[in-house]
Amino acid sequence: MKTLLPIFGALACCLPAAAETTHRVKIINAAVVMPSKVVENATILIENGRIAAVGTDLGEAFEGAEIIDAAGRYAAPGFIDVHCHGGGGHDFSDGTVEAMLGAAEMHAQHGTTLIYPTTASCSNATLFSLFDTYRKAVKKNTRGAAFGGIHIEGGYLSMEMKGGQDPRYIKNPTPEDYNAILAKGGDLIARWTFAPELPGSDALIGELARRGIQMSMGHTSALYDEAVSAYDAGMSSITHFYSMCSGVTRRNALRYAGVIEAGYLLDGLYVETIGDGIHLPEPLLRLIWKVKGPDRIVGITDAMRGAGMPDGPTVLGSIDDGVPAIIEDGVAKLPDRSSFAGSVCTTDRVVRSYVTKTGASLPEAVQVVTLSPARLMHIDDRKGSVTPGKDADIVLFDKDINITLTMIGGKVVYRK
Repeated sequence: MKTLLPIFGALACCLPAAAETTHRVKIINAAVVMPSKVVENATILIENGRIAAVGTDLGEAFEGAEIIDAAGRYAAPGFIDVHCHGGGGHDFSDGTVEAMLGAAEMHAQHGTTLIYPTTASCSNATLFSLFDTYRKAVKKNTRGAAFGGIHIEGGYLSMEMKGGQDPRYIKNPTPEDYNAILAKGGDLIARWTFAPELPGSDALIGELARRGIQMSMGHTSALYDEAVSAYDAGMSSITHFYSMCSGVTRRNALRYAGVIEAGYLLDGLYVETIGDGIHLPEPLLRLIWKVKGPDRIVGITDAMRGAGMPDGPTVLGSIDDGVPAIIEDGVAKLPDRSSFAGSVCTTDRVVRSYVTKTGASLPEAVQVVTLSPARLMHIDDRKGSVTPGKDADIVLFDKDINITLTMIGGKVVYRK
């Protein structure tokens, strides 16, 4: 095979001379991770932040372009994390631009090019402060993972499935409450996690569906039929599958299936999986992989501020009003060890877990943090694969998934 994409390769060689404002980059000697295979000794041509061509016979194209020599390393689409609370000692709910930028920068160093800052259950005042901070941080974010929109996790959650969420702020959805939130930050909210069995959830689903906000069922005690109804109404994913999700229960001698069983039986329902190898041990990862496959698995970090930090005390949620936690054994826990309190995972670790624990091929493992989340968020027309026309969000890594370069929109934001 001389070219991976012969049509685009041929066009690239015939492009007109670049104008003075044109920015061209040429990644050479790359093992390009495509959705179904890895293509060795390939070249990626980038023009003005977008992928112009990918192929194995593009040596003469883009003369004078900035050259990045991959030196045989893998070149994959930038990783997308739809569920992340923070990292590097920062939480997105801390209320400062510095915290948001610091967390985004740390995750970019691990291959994340698009991140959805995620809240925990908190006061509306904390949430509104996050909205204000987000608007400021977006304009200054030049070295970190790009912001894709806010993911609200809570406070419309099941109290018995609260996990590490602060019980002070767990409540049922009411139009007065969520309309106030939407009025303040509706233009920023990309996705919302809540328990579909709560009174008032049906109306909330309708409102969020009308606004095009992606909805995920999580921290939920819903029975199977309730989960199916929520899916039919527009909820398209399950937040951190198995963690704080109802399974088979017995009521008055009868067994009832729950959200976990809905995740397996509803083919179109996406499941988020925390890829640290601890929240989901190897047998569960293998089972999820066997049933759902890469097309309906979205790998997430669920990282809190402790990601990238040493073991010891930390805080889940905002620094001023969060829940005490501790980092040990590669995960965050509540101090009494009764529950996990988020993870300290990064997206490169997610890919590594799927390769080593499920038998997934490298393209399949990469898909769970690229094309699958892009499809979930309906941005796969511009994100999620190394395809001509899409944004030049690209990461380079070695055989052990150690990130050596992160590029967002054709610009290098991290180089090891």
